[in-house]
Amino acid sequence: MKAELAQRLEPMARLIGQKLARKPEHFITHPSEKRLFQSVSPEELRNFAHAHGWRVVRRLGGRRIEFYNDAEERMERARTGNVRPEDERIDR
Repeated sequence: MKAELAQRLEPMARLIGQKLARKPEHFITHPSEKRLFQSVSPEELRNFAHAHGWRVVRRLGGRRIEFYNDAEERMERARTGNVRPEDERIDR
């Protein structure tokens, strides 16, 4: 994923992470939030979700984008001790 795209999506990543800490799913339905993700290709969106330990579903019609906790990814990270792969961290 491009560095500038990752920086643009990082605030949304924090928001999604906070929501997924309380509930098993989070839906992006607000037009301004959806606009951020519409410029992202499906593969980049999957990579973004995977990097944060989530699963993503883009519904037909584009009414919402759904994020879910990915249990397999979380188990693998717990097993290996990697919170986020080093190459996917954003330098601040």
